[in-house]
Amino acid sequence: MINVLILGGTSEASALACAVSQRGIPAIFSYAGRVKTPKTQPLPTRVGGFGGADGLAAFITQQRITHIIDATHPFATQMSYNVLAAAQQTGVPAIALTRPAWAPTAHDDWQSVASIEDAVSALEGPPQRVLLAIGRMHLAAFAAQPQHHYVLRLVDEPTAPPPLAHFTTTVDRGPFTLEGDLALFKTQRIERIVCKNAGGEGAVSKLDAARALGVLVVMIDRPALPARHEVHSVDQVLAWLNDRS
Repeated sequence: MINVLILGGTSEASALACAVSQRGIPAIFSYAGRVKTPKTQPLPTRVGGFGGADGLAAFITQQRITHIIDATHPFATQMSYNVLAAAQQTGVPAIALTRPAWAPTAHDDWQSVASIEDAVSALEGPPQRVLLAIGRMHLAAFAAQPQHHYVLRLVDEPTAPPPLAHFTTTVDRGPFTLEGDLALFKTQRIERIVCKNAGGEGAVSKLDAARALGVLVVMIDRPALPARHEVHSVDQVLAWLNDRS
């Protein structure tokens, strides 16, 4: 009997959960637990880590998982490595539902960097108002550039103030709109953005707003991952499940 594990946290994972539920395919949805109020899913849901690749492999065996779908964020590299290792340990097939990366157009002003540390270094210079659209985990790194006023866009209100000299917090959850992001840029007088190349449609409007307003984007490139079976649509995942049922 088929029993699917969906490792989620993206809008694509939520769309897959709906499609799987509608078709009556038995599945478990898993969140990493980094957001206080994760989106409710139409599937049995667990929240939290597994304890590395070995813990994930044990869960797969205990729950009699037959198919693994990695639909995590493109920057959740450790989980993606754990999925590959656990799939190898257990012999359970795995697939990744990924978003194509964003690419600049001729009208964009992007500075591509390889890491958070390089993004911090890219902010050397006179004070600016900088939108940090990177989540909450790496905010402290930007304390090394205290001259800027940082506008933080977060899913949850921070439990403690970040260690930044000057900042404003805006709490919001995607998908975002061009109209909303243009208003944010204008209200907060944004002069530069730092963001990760997450891809997808849910957060691309900040790049459209930056293009429209001539704002420089410091774009953090995706980390490298080992070769794996990747698809870019829910239909492709469903076809894969059907072929392996």
